[in-house]
Order: sequence, then C-alpha cells, then structure tokens
Amino acid sequence: MEPNNTPLSHSVTLDKAKCKGCTACLKRCPTEAIRIRDGKAKILQDLCIDCGECIKVCPYHAKQAATDPFEDLQKYKYNIAVPAPTLYGQFHNLKDIDYVLNGLLAIGFDDVYEAAKGTEAITDLTLKLLAEGKLEKPVINSACPAVIRLISVRFPSLISHILPVVAPVEAAAMAARKEAVEKTGLSPEDIGVFFISPCAAKATTVQNPLGLKASPISGVLSMKSVYMKLLPALGKLSEIKPISTSSLEGISWARIGGEIKALSRGKCLSVDGIDNIISLFEEIEDDENLDIDFIEALSCTGGCVSGPLTVENGYVAKMRIVEIAKAQGKKDLPRTPIDLTDEELTWSEPIKYRNNMYLDEDFAVAMQKLEQIETIYRDLPQIDCGSCGSPTCKCLAEDIVRGYADEIECIHNLRKRLQSLQQEAE
Repeated sequence: MEPNNTPLSHSVTLDKAKCKGCTACLKRCPTEAIRIRDGKAKILQDLCIDCGECIKVCPYHAKQAATDPFEDLQKYKYNIAVPAPTLYGQFHNLKDIDYVLNGLLAIGFDDVYEAAKGTEAITDLTLKLLAEGKLEKPVINSACPAVIRLISVRFPSLISHILPVVAPVEAAAMAARKEAVEKTGLSPEDIGVFFISPCAAKATTVQNPLGLKASPISGVLSMKSVYMKLLPALGKLSEIKPISTSSLEGISWARIGGEIKALSRGKCLSVDGIDNIISLFEEIEDDENLDIDFIEALSCTGGCVSGPLTVENGYVAKMRIVEIAKAQGKKDLPRTPIDLTDEELTWSEPIKYRNNMYLDEDFAVAMQKLEQIETIYRDLPQIDCGSCGSPTCKCLAEDIVRGYADEIECIHNLRKRLQSLQQEAE
C-alpha cells in the first residue's frame, strides 16, 4: 500500500505562553506525538490524530482546538446548523430537543438539519453491507475520525477493516445542502453548512477529508461557543415550532453503544476510550481469528458526550441523552429517509497509512539509522519515565537519530556519567 505523507492541517494547537512544560500531555498522547523541548510542549504533526486527549488533561489550558468562528456565517447567503446529538445532553432538564433546534434559528441560522438523520442513513447502509458479507471482519465503524487517524498512523494492517462509508455528519451535511438548494434556488456555494461539534478531530476532517475528495461541511463550530450563545436565547423563545424528525436510534449515537443498538445484529462490540481501543486493535493484529463481526470504536470515554469541546460532564450528558432519546422515541415520528444514494454515502477515496517511521529517502541510510536507534535504545534505561521530554525511551532513541534530541537528555544516563566522572576524579 502506498503511504500518504502529505502534510496535514490540525485542529489541536498549542499556546506556548500558557505551557509550563509539565508532562501531562506527554504521558496521555496515544500516538506519542508530543515532546517537551526547552521547557515547552511540541506537537509532532505527522503523528497527531487530533483526538483532543491533550486538551482534556492539560492543567494550564495550553492545548486548544482551532474551530471556525461564528462570524463565518456571514460568508454565505443561507446557513444551516447541523447539531451533533451530543448538544442536547449539555442542557439541564431538556424535555424536547425542538427547544434547542428553535434556539439555533434564533441565534442566526436559517435552517437546521439534525446530524442524527445522517446516523439513520449510515445505519441502513451498514446493515445492507453487513448482510452482503463482503466486508473484512471485524468491521470497524467509520464514525470517529480520531479512530480512523489512529489506524492510519499505528495500525495500517486494519485499514481494510474500516467500514467504507462516510461519517454520519458528512451524510447529514450532503443532504442538508441538497435540500437547501431545492428549497432556496441558491447555488451550493452560497449555502453554508456548519457542524456543531463536540470533537476536535472533526474540525480536522474538513481540511483533510476521510474517504472523500472534499468535505461537504463548510465549517465546524465549537459546541462550547454555540452553547454559550444558546443559553440566553432559549429563555427568550416565544414559540416552539416542531422541527425534529430524528429517531431514538439516531440520537443514541451520541453515547457509546448507540450505533451497536441501532444495528442490532451479529457479534458486535463497543469500545470507548483511546487506550482501550489501542489495546483491542493490538489484540486483533495478534489474533486474526477473533470472533467479532463489528466494532463500534469511539475515542472519547463514554462516546461523543465526552468530547473535548463539550460543556457538561460526559457521564451526566450520557444520562441525559438516554432520557432525551426515550422522549424522542415516544413521539413516534415517521422515519423519513434522507435523499442520498448508497454511492453518495460510500467512500470515493481510499484511506492510506501514514509512514511515521520515515527516516531517509535512501533505503541503505534508513536501515543504518534504524540500527542506530536500536543501539541507542539498548543503552537507555528502558523505564519510560518521560523526564527527557520524550514519552518513551524508544522515542528518545528515535529523536536522537532524527536530530531532535541528545543522549545527554536522559537524566539516568547523565547521572551515571556524572558518577563515573566523580569516581575518576577521586
């Protein structure tokens, strides 16, 4: 498989002025993409998957997610909000999601299209593909962009297992723009489709689409920023129009297990939390005969309800989503399929692995460097303390060979050297 080494834009950014050089992010990063150099964190762009784990754990709020400003709505003649179902779980005592949808209209959007409608379409297509029996098992869901990036960076052998369909929000964005063109007569370029996201990784996929040549999403708004605008607006609503047409199953995708519940077939497994996902994927690589048909993998613990751009505690939001989904189910709304073909919902571009072990264009030189890494690693203490500014001793060996660090940065080896010099002096 040909690797993809084109530079990626990233939504996770570092504010060096706030960074204190602690190792909280260094130890938490699932792809070992962070180093501490000169007292500040440094993000290695070719390894970052924008999962947002560093945002969650940084005690100084030095890690941030770069999303689009609300002012970007002014670029378009007609703007559509596509709220992730997670948004509903941010509000206390919310009984009807139509309050939130009407609130979005009140703060400046011309229309609302629920992302949950996209989940319904993806569920239907997934069931069809699983029934055909042509997918490589275990099939891994494609809803979480951080998981797909993780696979492309750390588990390239599992790329063929990824469900080759667009994420629900892309499906919703396509349908929203298509309906708006028919409704307004405007050209597609005049219509802004904005996803209200709990997730930093989703902001990255607009610039670096997964499975598509171009993203159907115009911009990604932070759920926190939209929440702050919605709070005062909800109290001023004089009329609540019935807007929502999404199902219980569609809303349930916001929490771990929601996608599996919607599928309701085969030997399915839900796994949340990036560390748990890595552990499972390692086991799949070691044992190809695991008796699993489908894996729902979401990088945030509890699912999207715990995304780094949310306001509410993830466990509280998860509880609320369960209740909101039940209330939505009691409405017994007729299922209205979105106007997209299976071809439109299927990947048009393959996912390629990212060769993060690239050492040199010359194969012979690359092999020499690889031997150097092994030699240096054998001389390191191999305790992965992180004091050197690299997450593991193996990473430090790689950093030394790449010219990012020096052997003297290992404090354990430095201590031994100083003790040796002291003994020689005596």
